[in-house]
Amino acid sequence: MIEATPLSITHLKTKVRSYWPLIKSLQTGLLISTGLAGYMSARCPVFNLGTIAALTASLFLSISGSTILNMWWDRDIDAKMRRTQKRPLACGQISPAEALRLGLILSTLGVGMAAAMDALYGLIIFAGLFFDVVVYSIWLKRRTCWSIVWGGISGAMPILAGRALGLGALDWIGAALALGVLFWIPTHILTFSMKFYADYQAAGVPTFPSTYGFGFTRAVIAVSSVLAAVSMGMAAWGIGMTVGYLRLLIVLSGGLLALAAAVLLRPSERVNFGLFKYASLYMLSAMLLMMI
Repeated sequence: MIEATPLSITHLKTKVRSYWPLIKSLQTGLLISTGLAGYMSARCPVFNLGTIAALTASLFLSISGSTILNMWWDRDIDAKMRRTQKRPLACGQISPAEALRLGLILSTLGVGMAAAMDALYGLIIFAGLFFDVVVYSIWLKRRTCWSIVWGGISGAMPILAGRALGLGALDWIGAALALGVLFWIPTHILTFSMKFYADYQAAGVPTFPSTYGFGFTRAVIAVSSVLAAVSMGMAAWGIGMTVGYLRLLIVLSGGLLALAAAVLLRPSERVNFGLFKYASLYMLSAMLLMMI
């Protein structure tokens, strides 16, 4: 028994290291931050630390679970793309049955915990998981490039859920926050699909660049960036963001729009990937401003 304990701990650490890439920790962390921002836009965090901890846990479990289920479903196309060939499922490090079991357990725990906290909050979290796994990944991703709209709806659910949990109801500010994330997602995804155009072609996944061409894709990025900035600005005004923070948000939005314009008017791989990186920084910064 004494000798088994170190071995058990080592085995557990090995398992965690194997599972960790399945949840896409950076993406999961960004989505959790949107949920926290939605909640804190309606409630003071200092007096609701227990709820914030439960909110964080339920979002982590449900988002991680849905991400694992997506990877489980997409393991065959991941194996065809150089960018994703080394993912645990694609390279055979973790078995499909093991990943499916883990994804279902985490998803069930996350949605169940959310529903126990508040019925409306739980319903929105479930809707996000359903749109992400069933509608986006299983039904549409391999059929049409417009699947990203449904993926965007799924990505907008955490911030809407957080706001609804804070208020106990839906309101126009929550809708504006959700639209901000929804319109931001094409900027994030389409720049990525242009950079890894060959990978998606090899996997047979339809994208905007392969369906409509790079020029149209850049135009969509520019329009979606404008709509994302406007939606975030409306939400910030609606929650009563102070002038100083509002000015900072305007500066951040200006950077997003400037890069989107550069992608449209002076396209290059460097500018394209710069917008991809900045888009994530913009969203995280906007969420931090909403929390403050």
